[in-house]
Amino acid sequence: MRAYPRPLARLVEELQKMPGIGPKSAQRLALYLLQASPEEAAALTEAVKEVKEKIHACPVCFNFTDAERCEICADPRRDGRVLCVVAEARDLLALERAGEFHGRYHVLQGLISPMDGVGPESLRIRELLDRVREEGVEEVILATNPTVEGDATASHIADLVRPLGVKVTRIALGLPAGGDLDYADEMTIARALEGRREM
Repeated sequence: MRAYPRPLARLVEELQKMPGIGPKSAQRLALYLLQASPEEAAALTEAVKEVKEKIHACPVCFNFTDAERCEICADPRRDGRVLCVVAEARDLLALERAGEFHGRYHVLQGLISPMDGVGPESLRIRELLDRVREEGVEEVILATNPTVEGDATASHIADLVRPLGVKVTRIALGLPAGGDLDYADEMTIARALEGRREM
């Protein structure tokens, strides 16, 4: 005998496909949805449908938008001379939450990962190079995660952008504010030392 009727088991299976949702979380969500009112379930269904129908990649930076261009690309107050390159739209959102960057972005839509079959041609690198050439960009900030894939992607892009006469920088990596040296791994400490600056 199955633990759940087939429709409920199918819902659990589908929810488990989402990143960060394991079997127990999927089960809790499925049971919540089962007990939700028909109106709540319909509102969720409509929200998912609307996202799939209306959200697309900005044709300039590849951030998510429901307009012709995303709000950042459409904002004339943003400094177009500085371009921050991120792997995914969620990275852009994290940088925007900090409120310190006032330039524009370029979303690669992934990272170079040969083991996963993702090469440079799978990313929005060609479009990045076109923007650097055409938009008067003076600095490209590489803001990929400090992973093997993030480092490889940043290095590859730096090698392509430098010959265009544009300044290439990488976000500082190292100890988080309030972190303890005693708990930091060797790579984090090494990066903190490399990214040191004069006081």
